Amino acid sequence: MATTRSCHSELVIACIAAAAVVAFTPGRAAAQARVDPMAETVAPLLAMVERDFVSLADAMPAEKYGFKPTAGEFKGVRTFGEQVKHVACANFAFYNEIETKTPPEGCETGGPSPAKTKAELMAYLRESFAYAGRVLKTLTPANAMEPVGGPYGGPSTRLGIATLSIWHASDHYGQLVVYLRLNGIVPPASR
Repeated sequence: MATTRSCHSELVIACIAAAAVVAFTPGRAAAQARVDPMAETVAPLLAMVERDFVSLADAMPAEKYGFKPTAGEFKGVRTFGEQVKHVACANFAFYNEIETKTPPEGCETGGPSPAKTKAELMAYLRESFAYAGRVLKTLTPANAMEPVGGPYGGPSTRLGIATLSIWHASDHYGQLVVYLRLNGIVPPASR
């Protein structure tokens, strides 16, 4: 009987150890950290516009960040650098609203960031997309239709503001394609 009890105890200990290994393996942790399918539906679109926009912004030489078109109907448009700064500020603003935080003021004119040089603006832009991606991962069917509002996008839902942010960056991407081409540069996504 003592031998049976000893074998039984060893079997229980072995099973507990095996369960602990399964529960704490990286694959299990990754499965538990999966992003909801709601966010997974929108995230690739944000990643696509991020990739294209960041590579486009990086393709413009630093000395051309002050460029803005003048021939044709371009009165009052932003410089290339101002466009980049506007998009970065707007990314923070949209995703602040999704988190029901107060967004930065004045994104129409670049917002509160002191970034001015290409290097500073590129860092600000990358940071804004990284933040947007982190917030987007919190989107679920349970919270996607929650109302949010603010000066950027007006009354909407979390999902509505997320999709608006993608449209917004895409719209400015299209504008900046013209800026690059006017400077003899083919945008990286078009090469």
